Amino acid sequence: MSVIGILTAGGDCPGLNAVIRSVVTRVGAAGSHEVVGIKNGWQGLMEDDTRPLGQEDVRGIAGTGGTILGTSRMDPYVHGDGFASIRKTLAHNGIDSVIVVGGDGTLRTALHLADEGLKVIGVPKTIDNDIAATDVSFGFDTAVQIATDAIDRLKTTAESHNRVMLCEVMGRTKGWIAVHAGLAAGADAILIPEHQMPLEEVAQVIRSRHRRGRRYSVVVVAEGVRPPRATPPPTDAFGFDRLGGVAYQIAPELEALTGFETRVTVLGHIQRGGTPTATDRVLATRLGAAAADLALGGGERLMVAVHSTRIEAVPLEAGVAETRGVDAQLFEVARTFFG
Repeated sequence: MSVIGILTAGGDCPGLNAVIRSVVTRVGAAGSHEVVGIKNGWQGLMEDDTRPLGQEDVRGIAGTGGTILGTSRMDPYVHGDGFASIRKTLAHNGIDSVIVVGGDGTLRTALHLADEGLKVIGVPKTIDNDIAATDVSFGFDTAVQIATDAIDRLKTTAESHNRVMLCEVMGRTKGWIAVHAGLAAGADAILIPEHQMPLEEVAQVIRSRHRRGRRYSVVVVAEGVRPPRATPPPTDAFGFDRLGGVAYQIAPELEALTGFETRVTVLGHIQRGGTPTATDRVLATRLGAAAADLALGGGERLMVAVHSTRIEAVPLEAGVAETRGVDAQLFEVARTFFG
C-alpha cells in the first residue's frame, strides 16, 4: 500500500493537530494509502523518527494546541546534505509523498526537496499570516483573538493608573496580528514593520489624547519593528534571529517624548499556544482535507491556499515567492482610529 508522510515544522501554531487529524481521516477513508507521521519536522525525516498514524491516533485532537508530531527548526540544507539526508527514511518507510505543514521557511525547503524529486504538498501555517498566494493561514485567527483579549485587559489597567501601555505582539517582518488586534481592541497607535510611524508622531497622538482628558493610551507594537537604536538581534541555535522585546527599547524613548509613565507587556509565545479558535479548527480541517486529496491524486509541487471562500491548489513556488505584508489601505483604516 502506498504511504503518505506528514510533518509539521517551524514554530508551533494553533490548528496543527486539526490538519493532522484531517489528513489521516481523509486518507483513511480513501482506503488506498497509509499515513506515516514524521516526528519533529525535518529532523524526523533526517533521523528516521516516524510513527504510523491511524484514525484512533487522531481522534479528538482537533481542539488541542501544539502538534502531536512535534516540531523543530532543523533543515536538511542547513543541518544535513539536502535530499541525501532524507533518502534513507523515505525508502525505509515506503513514503511516496510528503504533506509539509509549515511557514515560508519550511515551504521553501520543501520546494528545494521537490526540485530533487520529492513529491510535496504544502499546507501554509503561520500565525503571522504573511504567506503569499493565500488569503489567510490557520493560526492567525487564534493569535489575533488572544492579542485582542490582552489589549482589552491592558486598557482597563492603563486607564486606572493613567499610564501608557505598550503591548508587543508577534510579527517578525509583517504586522498582521498587530493591525487586526489593534483595530479590534481600539488601540491608540499601532507600530508595524511595513508602515512604521515615527515615535514623535506616536507621542503627538498620546499628548493629544491627554489634552482632551484621556489620560491613558495603549500602543500595539509588532516584534519586528525597527528599534530606536538598531543593534543586531541575537540568534538561536539554528541561526535564526531571536526577536522579542523591542517594546522595552521603545518605552523609554516614548516616555521621554511624552512625559507620561510607560509600561510594557510582551505577549510572546502565549499567542501561539493553547486551544485554537473554531475558525482556525475549521480552516485547518479544510486545508488538511484538500492536501490529502491532492496527495491521493498524485499531486506534487503544490500548496493548498484560501481564495475567498474556496480552498484551491497553487504552485508551491507561489507560496514562497515573497512574504505578504499589510497593505497600505488597511493600515490607513487603522490610522483613522489612532488617538
